[in-house]
Order: sequence, then C-alpha cells, then structure tokens
Amino acid sequence: MTAEPLERALDHDERLTRPTPPPEPPLPLLRTARESDLPELRRLDGEVFQEVAYPAFLLRQLHDLYGGRGGHLLVLDDGDGRLRGYVLAATTAFHSDSWILGLCVAEDRRRHGLGRELMVEVLARLRRCGTERVRLTVEPGNDAAILLYRSLGFRPEGPAGGLRRDYFGPGEDRRVMCLVL
Repeated sequence: MTAEPLERALDHDERLTRPTPPPEPPLPLLRTARESDLPELRRLDGEVFQEVAYPAFLLRQLHDLYGGRGGHLLVLDDGDGRLRGYVLAATTAFHSDSWILGLCVAEDRRRHGLGRELMVEVLARLRRCGTERVRLTVEPGNDAAILLYRSLGFRPEGPAGGLRRDYFGPGEDRRVMCLVL
C-alpha cells in the first residue's frame, strides 16, 4: 500500500525540519589525580557536595595520601580544564580494608555511566593491591547511588539494612555498604 501524496509530503517536511540533536560530549579520560588538579577537585567537590564538601586542606592531604602513580584518587578529565568527576578510596596500612570516601560526577555528566566507570576502575586497583573488603556510606534516600553500589556487589552491612542513625551527627543518617573482594 502506498502513502497518499499529502502524507509523503508531511513525512518529508518533518524530516527536513526536525532539528538534529546535539552530539553527545566525548567521554572524559579517567586518570589518576595530579597535584595540579587540586583547585578543580575543590571546585567540583563544592559544586556537588555543597555544605558537606571537603575543606581544601583535607583534599590536599587526601591527595598526598591516596593520589599519585597507581593511586586511589581518580578523576574524569574532559581535557578542557574542568574535571567532571572523581572517586577516592582510602586503604589501611596493609591494604586489607578500604573505604570509598567520595564518588561524584558533575550534574551535567550524570546518567552516562561515569560513576560506574570510576567505581569499576578503583575497585580493580584495590583488588590488585590485595584489598579484601571495601566499605562506603550513602545517604539512605540516594536511590541512584544505592542501585549503582548494589549492581557492583555491595551489600548493606549490619542490622537494619545497614542503616546507621546519626552516623555523621544528629540527623545525618547513612547506609553502610560493604563489598568483599
């Protein structure tokens, strides 16, 4: 069955006038953080975490402890001078235990798998250095993060589904999750 000439004209016009969606931005480069990234790390951390962002001096010290070659402070670099995400894992002296101290992706780059990419890479690095267990905390209402962590194998730790009331102070509840590597 053939379309009537009017229908063909409408289809043709729609194809001609339909705007082309903008191209997706290229995926940022995942790399180990450098000292020169500290100003951008502070900006990104403040933008995402706002009033609970790490103070500049602490980010500096965390970089000194966990950054550097083969480290556990990883960033997403778009190559335009702005970082789009980071993950930070802290390990014990013998690397048997680790905590994910921060995972963030800039709001305009979320829902593209970048948080998963950061987590997969830092978990691979932790496995290579012999880490046996990784823990993290997450806001109980942050369903997207909880789903991500569950999909990576993290499970609630302890009673009440890992919920720890007042974990960071009054009214600052957190869910503690754990992954056995």
